[in-house]
Formats: sequence, C-alpha cells, structure tokens
Amino acid sequence: MANRLAKENSPYLLQHAHNPVDWYPWGEEAFDRAKAENKPVLVSIGYAACHWCHVMERESFEKEEVAAVMNENFVNIKVDREERPDVDHLYMDAVQAIAGNGGWPLNVFLTPEGKPFYGGTYFPPKRAYNRASWTEVLLAVSQSFRERRDEINQQAENLTNHLASSNSFGLSVSETTFNAKQIDEAFANIMKNADKEWGGFGRAPKFPQTFIINFLLAYGHLSQNHDALNQALLSLDKMMQGGIYDHVGGGFARYSTDTEWLVPHFEKMLYDNALLVSSYADAYALTKNEAYRQVIDETLAFVERELMHKEGGFYSALDADSEGEEGKFYVWDDEEVKTVLGNEAGIFCDYFDIKPGGNWEGKSVPWVKVPMVEFAKNYGLKVELLVQLISDGKQKLLQERSKRIRPLLDDKILLNWNALMNLAYSKAFAVTGNEHYLTVAEQNMRFLLSAFGDFNDLHHSWKDGQAKHPPFLDDYSFLIAALIELAQVSANFSYLDKAAQLTEVVLKKYAGADSPLFFYTAEDQRDILLRKKEVYDGATPSGNSVMAYNLYRLSILLDKPDWRQLAEKAVMAMTDVTTKYPTSFGMWLALLYESIKGTSEIAVVGVNFASLSLQIQKTFIPHKLLMAAPNADPYYPLLTGREVGGKTLIFLCKNYACLQPTITLNEALALLSTK
Repeated sequence: MANRLAKENSPYLLQHAHNPVDWYPWGEEAFDRAKAENKPVLVSIGYAACHWCHVMERESFEKEEVAAVMNENFVNIKVDREERPDVDHLYMDAVQAIAGNGGWPLNVFLTPEGKPFYGGTYFPPKRAYNRASWTEVLLAVSQSFRERRDEINQQAENLTNHLASSNSFGLSVSETTFNAKQIDEAFANIMKNADKEWGGFGRAPKFPQTFIINFLLAYGHLSQNHDALNQALLSLDKMMQGGIYDHVGGGFARYSTDTEWLVPHFEKMLYDNALLVSSYADAYALTKNEAYRQVIDETLAFVERELMHKEGGFYSALDADSEGEEGKFYVWDDEEVKTVLGNEAGIFCDYFDIKPGGNWEGKSVPWVKVPMVEFAKNYGLKVELLVQLISDGKQKLLQERSKRIRPLLDDKILLNWNALMNLAYSKAFAVTGNEHYLTVAEQNMRFLLSAFGDFNDLHHSWKDGQAKHPPFLDDYSFLIAALIELAQVSANFSYLDKAAQLTEVVLKKYAGADSPLFFYTAEDQRDILLRKKEVYDGATPSGNSVMAYNLYRLSILLDKPDWRQLAEKAVMAMTDVTTKYPTSFGMWLALLYESIKGTSEIAVVGVNFASLSLQIQKTFIPHKLLMAAPNADPYYPLLTGREVGGKTLIFLCKNYACLQPTITLNEALALLSTK
C-alpha cells in the first residue's frame, strides 16, 4: 500500500512511496500531527543517486518490523535534499554539530516545533561499524523524548541558537585594502594541500575542486607562476585520464574513492559536469590542447544524450547503482571487450587498462595510465591511427553498453543546476566556436525563463510540467550568472537586462539588513526553522559568492556603483577566511583576485563585431567582460560613445582607465599586458 509520498513527483520520494513507513513530505501537516500527538519528528534526508540511502532503505525502511517502531513513536518525514536544500543545509549543520560529521542519508530528530536535538547519517540494521542499530537509536530517542523532555527541549534550544549564530559572517566588516599578498598567501595555502603526483587536492576521497583549478589557471597565467599552472593542468589531465571520467560515454562521476582517480563513486551529477566543462573550457582557451576540447565535446554529448528533456531542460543525475550493484553499468570484463572489438581489442584494452581479473573488484574501470602520444610511440603506431582505433572502439562499446540495464535517472529539473550547465554551454561555445552549443544554451534559457515562473515568484524544481518549491539564493544567483555569460557570448543584451531585473529581486527578498551577505531563503518563506547564510563553496559555489560576483560584474556592465560597493563589502567580510582556507572558498578567492588585478572591459563595435568577438572569446583572458555590437549604444556603458566610422574597433578599459582603440586582437592583447 502506498504512503503519502505517492503524490509527490521527486524520483527520490517516489522510491519510498511503497515503504511501510508512514512517510510525510515536508510540510505543515506532519508538524501539526506531531504537536497534536506530542511526538518527536524524524526527518530522513537523501537523494536519488545516493548509494547508502538505497542501502538504508533496503535494510530498514522496507522492513515491516522497523517501520512499526518508526510509525508508533515518530512522525516521519522524507526529504529530497535536492528539492529542499534549505532543509538539508539546516539539519546537516545540526548533525555535524552533534556528531562531528555529516553525509547522506541524513537522519535527524526534531521536537514538534522543528528544533533538532539528535541525529546521524547511516545506521545499520544491526549494531556494526561502531554504530548502534537503527532500531536501537529509534527506541533510545523515543524513550528520552518521553522521560527526559526538559533535557531534550533544552538541547534543542541550545542547538538552534548555535545554528542561528552561524549567520555571523559579515556582521562586522572592517575596511580593508585588497592586496596581492593576500592572493600569494592563498596560493601558498592551496599548494600545501596539492597532490603534485596525481593532481587535485587532499587525500582520497578526491573531488574535482574546479573553483581552485580555475583560480590557478588565472593566477598562473597572469603572474607567470608555473607551479600554479602545472598544478591546475595536472589536475585536469589526471581527472580526464582517470576512471572518474567515463571514457566510453563521456561525462564525469561525482568523485574518486582513491588518490589516482581510478575508481569513482559512479553517480553522475549535472552540476559536476557543468563545472568541469567550464574548467576544461578555460584550460582549452589557454593551451589549445585538443584533448581538453574532446572532453568538452564528449561530456556535452553525454548530457544531451542522457540528461536532456525534450523542451531543453537538463535532468539532475544518474544513479551510481544498477541491478543493485554500484558501477555495474560502467565496468567491463576483458572477454566482453574482446568479443565486441575483435582484433582491435588488444591495443584498446592495453590503452584503457582492461585486463583479466580487472583493476577493481574483478572488473575493469577504463582509465588511461600512459598518455596517448607516449602510448603510440611505445606501440610503434601513428597517433592518428591510435586516435581512430580508440574512437571506433569507444563507439562500439557505447552501443554494447546501451543494452545493459541503466542506472536510475533522477528526472527532476532544478533551476540552479540548469543555470550552471547553461553557463557551461556558453563557455563551450565561446572557446570552440561550435554554434550548436550556443543554440542549446539559448534553448535552455528560454525553457528556464518560461517554466519556472515569473521573476518575482520563481520556483526551484520542475517536473512533468509542474514547477514546485520555493526558490533559493542559488537559483537566482546562478541564473543571473548564466544570463550575464549568455549576454556576452551571444551579443543579445536582453539577457543582461533580465539579469538586472533578477538582481533587484535578490536585493529585495534575500538581503540581510546588518550584513552584505544574503540569506539562503527569501524573506517571505515561512516553512523553515530559521534563515541561514551559506558562504562555503562546496560541491557547487555558494549563492553568496556567485551573487557577489554578479553584483561586481553588473556594476561594470550597467554602471551600478552601489552594486560594486555591495560586492566589495561581501569580499571584505570573507577575505580572512578565504586566504586562510582557500579550498573552501574558491569562488570568493576568484573574486578577491579580480578585485585586486582589475577587470579587462572589452567592447567590440563595428560591422565585423561577431567574428572579432569570437576571436576574443577563444583567447584566455582572465577577468574579462565583453560586449560586442554593430553600433554604439548609449544604454550600455561599455558601448556608449563608441563611434567607429565604418571600422571595427576594440575598445579597452581597465582599472578606471581607457586605452587607445585597436583594430586587431594582437594589438589589444599587447595593450592589456601592459596594464
């Protein structure tokens, strides 16, 4: 018999719709019942591509005897963290304060008023891994709630006060001067954590850390710091060679379980692929390494093949599991490959380390141990021949893999993640000139601007024609960033006007009166215990760091000095933690660096504006803003007064000073290098 989740459209919630647990979705109904019956609330949070969420469901939530304990003693709420990141952020902070760590599944116990007092992540069905069993936890919490209610209430109150205090970022902003020493300090702290053999930062599990890679590319290029460039490019090289990259079908998995990037956690998330495409786009613009372009092309081909809705939106994720096994869809047996590829199998298997006995749990995760040029030399092959052999083999294996049982698709469409992918498509077009990428970006933007509501009343999630859930700061800030990028690469400045309109909404609904930082939830959202300010750049950038960047860029593009002041105050509030802990504040670091080095304001005006603009876009110029048009335009500051008299000119400004207009890109680059 189905429970209340059967009426939801989240794939994750629908997975639990036939559990014997009497699940509620997040909302007033559950808390009203808890108050009426004087019961604690259990909130269990996960997401569709979460392996251990599935494990706990199989072991506990599907068991009648466990469900009976839950139903008798608690009001039980299931939350998809991707639909309600505000709920997830709040209670994740609570569990981290309680247990010292966090993750998913996230299980937190609340008073009927929604205040947390105990929680944890995965709990086994029987005592194991130094963890109490789930049933033991349930019975102990229920007993404590009945017999020691005063203690529980006090603990909940203390924890809620602690969570509220986390909003203190930015309350006292000291006037400070941005300087290059802060950037050098941040770089030194990054390199303390850099893996100089395998790329990336820190130990396993290893995450892409794209914000830091992007910073290192810009810092290394502008300061001629070879260590920075080498670490950024090494990281990108090792990831695209590793098993974290799907060599057969394109696209990246969530993270690597080992130092060498060999064995990933096999879930594929839309946002990871968006952020990585953007990083490889920067690297391709800088190096013109065709391997980076291949990663861009293969990844976006995967996105369109497996994550794209017919109306232009992008789905959220693919599960790590299929047929109950993690990674089964993606790994290979060497005999299977030999059957599919025939005579070409030997070289192909050697190149991708596919071998008898496998390289992981009896199977092989394809990865590249020896770069292509070196491998071809070792085999006495021409590189062109090896490229063709590998390409043909990948196509045959992709066709063979399509016959397998696929991982679950999380087909909800999220505004914030779609905006990240939109920006990635814009950057891919900018550096490759592939018009298809611009077409997809514009199609996706039309979908986002029509499907998710009007600017004053956006929604966070869309599925089956229905937009749901309140918008969060990420939704607005990421969408604004995508519009700014799309305006530059398309020369359609209506996108810029929309970005400005959305910014006004953010300033009205999300601003904190006592701080330059924004709240994660809007002022009119009432179904959350307290409003938080998110500042850490984690798996995705924080809404605050992106919004600060938006304000900074729009202040230049639209001549809004008050917006620049807001951005600078936000950066000032974050400068100390950014320089000390740069790997947790990568987007903030990028904005701090641009504030110090200055922004290259570039306008291209004249009949040949489109072709010259594309040349500029294909060139790696960190911290640039570009506007291109056939004629001067008094509405946009970068285009005001740019009369060209039948020519096509490049106008350059930087650090509040304008330079002599130039005719060629090389002349412009020479001028920029002197500023």
